[in-house]
Amino acid sequence: MTRLTQAHILAVLVPAGLLGGALAFQYLGGLAPCELCIWQRWPHGVALTVALLALLPVLGQARRAMIALAALGITVSGAIGIYHAGIEQHWWQGVTACTAAPVAGTTEEILAQIMATPLVRCDAIPWSLMGISMAGWNAILSLTFAGVILWLIRKKA
Repeated sequence: MTRLTQAHILAVLVPAGLLGGALAFQYLGGLAPCELCIWQRWPHGVALTVALLALLPVLGQARRAMIALAALGITVSGAIGIYHAGIEQHWWQGVTACTAAPVAGTTEEILAQIMATPLVRCDAIPWSLMGISMAGWNAILSLTFAGVILWLIRKKA
């Protein structure tokens, strides 16, 4: 297996795994995401899409560039993860918006929906492993694997 193929496999598996984990925590574990959690998902979605598009045989030499672009998306998510983890640790001030689902219906139904919607704060840590939050793990894993992907696709001197 070539280094480019190994990088390509990682460029697909890393964002898919991290997105899958985030969605599992949300839908199976009941942890509603904050605004920054959602922000971290978008670059992984782009990275996964680009990495899957790189499977197209018509790309030829552009495959390496597409994999590098996927690594860039993974890196962006990791950078947002650092920002989010810093907010959770109160190292710096973060965004002030909260996350809420859209509401519809009668006045009473809207009020009931609003009252039932959990307030999700970006500066609170809802889950951690070994003292590292999900945002921290996203940063660690994203930046590590993005570095590995870029190392694997470098051209030999």
